[in-house]
Amino acid sequence: MDTGERGLPTMIAVPPGTVTLSDRRTRRSWAVEVAGFRLAAHPVTREQYERVTGLPRADAGTDRQPVESVSWWDAVRFCNARSVGEGLTPAYRVDAEGETVDLDASADGYRLPTEAEWEHACRAGTSGPRYGPLDDIAWHRANSGERLHEVGGRLPNSWGLYDMLGNVWEWCWDVYDAEVYGAYRVLRGGGWFDEHWSCRASVRRRGHPAFRVDDVGFRLARTVR
Repeated sequence: MDTGERGLPTMIAVPPGTVTLSDRRTRRSWAVEVAGFRLAAHPVTREQYERVTGLPRADAGTDRQPVESVSWWDAVRFCNARSVGEGLTPAYRVDAEGETVDLDASADGYRLPTEAEWEHACRAGTSGPRYGPLDDIAWHRANSGERLHEVGGRLPNSWGLYDMLGNVWEWCWDVYDAEVYGAYRVLRGGGWFDEHWSCRASVRRRGHPAFRVDDVGFRLARTVR
């Protein structure tokens, strides 16, 4: 698949819609109206990450593999840096100490998808646990050889989004459960080492925003103006 001209992300127009989110701890479900937005066709690759940050990866891997072992904070800073590099207004306002961040809803720059946006985009109009047969659409524990794979190696969903399930988990903007887990953020999608039950559109995982894990990456979103 095309990973973007000159390292630029290929952005897919996601139509508006409604998605139902659920929380296992509280056993609560709620519907969210999602406005139309743009989402990258695949997770940020190593090549794209290095091009923007200038930070080479220490481990072996190919340019077309998704960048991993990046924290939520790394992803936020990347979004702003990519926005500045393309002459866009950064979506995040980070305080001088780098400890708090606010989203500028009026900005045209890159950002992380919200949890509702992510699930809406993943489902692409479907209502089941996945948008296709798992082995056809995702790298997971049973078919990955327990290793990371290049983006776009499985079939996309009907909206042209690759690797929404499997390969790497993806950071979302949202706090997971502030009452119990504080600042922990939402991760979605499942990864290359996960069993099939974790690679479903509704599955949620949490991560401390400063942690870096070898099966976690991220994908870029932009607000439509």
